Amino acid sequence: MRAAEKAPRFPHLRQDFAASLVVFLVALPLCVGVAVASGVPAELGLVTGIVGGVVAGLMRGSSLQVSGPAAGLTVLVLEAVQDFGLAVLGVIVLAAGLLQLAMGLLKLGRWFRAVSVSVVEGMLAGIGLVLIAGQLYAAAGLAAPAAGLDKILQLPGALAGSLTSPTALTSLALGAGTVVVMAGWTHLPRRARAVPGALAAVLLATAVSLVFSLPVATVEVHGLLGSIQPPDAGAFGQVASLSLLGTVLAFTLIASAESLFSAAAVDRMHDGPRTRYDQELVAQGAGNTVCGLLGALPMTAVIVRSSANVQAGARTRASRVLHGVWLLLFAALLPGALALIPLPALAGILVHAGWKLIPLRSFAPLWREHRGEAVILAVTALAIVTVNMFEGVLIGLALAVAKTAWTASHVRLEVMDKGAGPVQAFLSGNATFLRLPRILDTLESLPQDRPVALDLSGLHHLDHACRTALENWAARHSASGTDQVRLTAAAETETDARTGASPD
Repeated sequence: MRAAEKAPRFPHLRQDFAASLVVFLVALPLCVGVAVASGVPAELGLVTGIVGGVVAGLMRGSSLQVSGPAAGLTVLVLEAVQDFGLAVLGVIVLAAGLLQLAMGLLKLGRWFRAVSVSVVEGMLAGIGLVLIAGQLYAAAGLAAPAAGLDKILQLPGALAGSLTSPTALTSLALGAGTVVVMAGWTHLPRRARAVPGALAAVLLATAVSLVFSLPVATVEVHGLLGSIQPPDAGAFGQVASLSLLGTVLAFTLIASAESLFSAAAVDRMHDGPRTRYDQELVAQGAGNTVCGLLGALPMTAVIVRSSANVQAGARTRASRVLHGVWLLLFAALLPGALALIPLPALAGILVHAGWKLIPLRSFAPLWREHRGEAVILAVTALAIVTVNMFEGVLIGLALAVAKTAWTASHVRLEVMDKGAGPVQAFLSGNATFLRLPRILDTLESLPQDRPVALDLSGLHHLDHACRTALENWAARHSASGTDQVRLTAAAETETDARTGASPD
């Protein structure tokens, strides 16, 4: 009998190879655009994309999601570069990567699924608003204010002023054209959409700029090796700064949450292996550790590239590793091509990306069905715009915890007065200190000259503050000369049930 043929080592190489080319074409303009918007050399965006493909791509976790520089961290990176300098960025990314590694090894990845979706969506909405405002300045060739709120408040005047400048108006028109191309690309026939919209928009804007010799700024090219600047001893000396530690924590939490939420979304797109969250967090940490050592941008899983990978038919991790190889070959062999790309075109790509971060379609249904969650989303976004990224997220998390605590402490107090005998009060639900004022107001309004029977057997939870307050109220009511308040607790009811006795 003939021996069975040996199974091929890479049975899905054809599908993965084709998908990797698609992801490469999607990632290329986004890597460059995110880097420029973050205030770092364009090549550093490619470095992060390469690391995200080759390093994180080789590791286990989520099989099909793709990592690289993300628009969601652009605002935070820009603030870090402005506050601490480009030389310290590598230290921040390295520290964040090591924290992610530690959290993954301690199996904390799954806990990120407990973060309120409203906080995450509010975070992305706030980032999107600041990103759009900042890139509109860049599209007009203007310098943007540092603060997020100033970016928005000063934007109308800046855009109005650009209308009187032919150079600024040309730059703004090229950026607006890029947004229009990207927005309309999804409505083209399927064959035309084989070329990713972002790449098509950049190529078209570059061609228009060259043919008509438009007076617009283009990407500055430093060379791949010239852009890589590993952090030195002086940069590590700033680690003790409290503000830098806060930035590291913000990078860690936001990058981890974005990556793991992206993994959950990607899992819904395919039928392959599910994400192992702790291992995915380790992969993200390893990638960011390498990015930090190279002085590059932080990386996260990116839903745009990941969805393109799935839709292109990828089957294994090979597609994302190959996409990193294509980025490396481009950066090594064709770096001069970056110098032809107009900056307004990259700004237009990021304006479009920022718009997609704002959950406009889902907000109205959320307001109708879960108004509290909608408030959390809006407050988180507003806090990020008016304060900063880290404190805005903390405000959103605190509000989500407070809302959950308030909802969980639902309690009901029913009073029955038959006119004769004791007044009967029944307390059910979860009695916590959050509901204590309302409970005491009702009990203290009961007649002082009547005996009271307070039944607590319907409570699922009674915290220490409530128990103490109820005992103190009972003592005060009994001291007025009436019969002692009768308290029936859950334990008493259970004892009565076991013995067959019925409380009177």
